Amino acid sequence: MLDYRQNARGDEACRAHHAATAVQLADLDRRARAADLDAAPGTGGFDDVLPGSAVAGVDQDLDKISFGHYASISTQFGRYLNVAQPPAKAKTVGELSAAAAACQGCDLWQEATQTVFGEGKEGARMMLVGEQPGDQEDLQGRPFVGPAGRVLEQALDEAGIDRRRVYVTNAVKHFRFTRRGKRRLHEKPNAAQVRACRPWLEAEIEVVKPGLIVLLGATAAQSVMGPAFRVSKQHGEVLESPFGIPVVATVHPSSILRSVDDKSRDAAMSSFIADLMVAAKQA
Repeated sequence: MLDYRQNARGDEACRAHHAATAVQLADLDRRARAADLDAAPGTGGFDDVLPGSAVAGVDQDLDKISFGHYASISTQFGRYLNVAQPPAKAKTVGELSAAAAACQGCDLWQEATQTVFGEGKEGARMMLVGEQPGDQEDLQGRPFVGPAGRVLEQALDEAGIDRRRVYVTNAVKHFRFTRRGKRRLHEKPNAAQVRACRPWLEAEIEVVKPGLIVLLGATAAQSVMGPAFRVSKQHGEVLESPFGIPVVATVHPSSILRSVDDKSRDAAMSSFIADLMVAAKQA
C-alpha cells in the first residue's frame, strides 16, 4: 500500500479532494437510486467505496487511503460523470429549455438534430412524460408532433383533457435512432442515456410543479418508478412516486400504432383513453 503522506501540503490536498469526490458521489448516487436504475446499497454500488463502509483489503483511514481505493472511487464516479447539468436557479421552462439546447450529457446529441425539450406552462396541473422524441419531433424541435402525437391528441380529446393545459415532455430529450437507408428508425434509449437525462426531468417537475404525472410507456414509467415497474400490470392506477407527486402509468401512444389489426387497435385505444380518464379525475 502506498501512503499519500509525503508532506503536510500533500496530505491536506488529498483529504480535500477525497471529501469533495465523496460529496459528488453521494449526490449522484442519490439521484440514481431515486430512479432505481442502479444497484441497491451493498451490491456493488457506491456504498462499496464511500467512507463509512468497509472494503476488503482497503484501509478506511483517510490518512492511509490507497491508490487502489482512489481508483475504485474514480471508476464508480465515471459512471455518472456524464449527466445533464440543469441551471440550479432556473425558475421557468424557458430557462431550462435554453440551457438544454447545448446539453451533451450523453452521446445522443452527436447524431440528433436538436434537443427536444418539454412544452407547456409552469403550473400545469398535469404533466405527460413519454420516452424520447421521434423523427418528426427531432426535426421540428417539439414533443409529440408526429404520428404518435396525433394518437395522443385524439385520446386526450376523448378523455376530456385539453392538451394546451398540460405539460408534455420526454424522459430523454434527444432522438436515438438507427439509419436504414434514408430512413431513421426509432431505437429505445438505454439506461445510461435515461440516467443522463433524468436531471432535466427532475428540473421540469421542480419548475412546473404538476399535480399529477402521466407516464407514457415503459421507459418513462421505469425512469420514474424503477426498472421493476410493469405498465402492463399497473396501468390506470394512481400511485405515489419518488417525487411525492401522484402518477398514472399507461401505454405509449406509438404502441397503438403498432397494433396488428383494427380490432386490437381499437381495444388498445379504448384502454389508453380509460387510463387518461383516471388521470383526468385525479388532476
